[in-house]
Amino acid sequence: MFSKLKNILSKTRVSLAIGWAKLSGKALIDEETLEALEIQLLKADIGINTTTFLLAQVKKRANEGLDILTLLKDELLKLLQPCEKALNVNIDAKPCVMIMIGINGAGKTTSIAKLAHYFKNQKKSVLLACGDTFRAAAIEQLTAWARRLDVPFLAQTQGSDSASVIFDALQSAKSKNIDILLADTAGRLHTKGNLMDELKKIIRVIKKVDGTAPHEVILVLDASTGQNALQQLKEFHQAVNVTGLILTKLDGTAKGGVVFALAKEFNLPIYFIGCGEQADDLVPFSATEFVQGLFEETP
Repeated sequence: MFSKLKNILSKTRVSLAIGWAKLSGKALIDEETLEALEIQLLKADIGINTTTFLLAQVKKRANEGLDILTLLKDELLKLLQPCEKALNVNIDAKPCVMIMIGINGAGKTTSIAKLAHYFKNQKKSVLLACGDTFRAAAIEQLTAWARRLDVPFLAQTQGSDSASVIFDALQSAKSKNIDILLADTAGRLHTKGNLMDELKKIIRVIKKVDGTAPHEVILVLDASTGQNALQQLKEFHQAVNVTGLILTKLDGTAKGGVVFALAKEFNLPIYFIGCGEQADDLVPFSATEFVQGLFEETP
């Protein structure tokens, strides 16, 4: 798993390698060293606020006699560890309802298929709800995945009411004693109030069937959007109370540092990192391995 995560972070790591090498072994934490570190952190797209926080933490520990990268790794790990949490099925719910949300193109539908594969490997029964009725291609994509994975699905025609589709799927899952309902929703810009209202409607309708649902509202974030991911999470979280994250496309960007900004600002669970198009290309998030993956080439 570490090998896969190392590959995912290769672009971020390579972009930072020269800077890390220059800082390696430096125990004298003076202004010049801190400025060099600041450049590295901003280059990784950790963001101004989180970079300022990390520099302050490192500076506080200047008298410990440790080199600056050792201190930095420790502080980065402290940021991420609270976000390391497994996505577990609510055993008191039948089904455990998981709603997948995100903007267009973040990799939401593919992530749902990967989750279905993940839970099926855990011997859980899964029903897929094709709640993205805006794009005909989304319905086709998810139903194709369902057939490939041999899991049941519920879909209606393009233009159907998304809340109605998911409502029907939940009733079906209850009647069939399904363990997990994975519900797709249409990709939507976080800045569009009417589309965010539609998400709120979906949740209201679900609660008519099960007042405890949804048990998870998982936001799929495209890591290559960098600091824009923070604003996406803020808007979605305010609208529907996000419970956890899946990060995609980290393998295609040098902006992997945005993970630390997300952790610092929101402290939400990061359940998985998506890393490809295959069913098993979903890596459970590990704070330790993520930090190691940024420095793997550094002594």
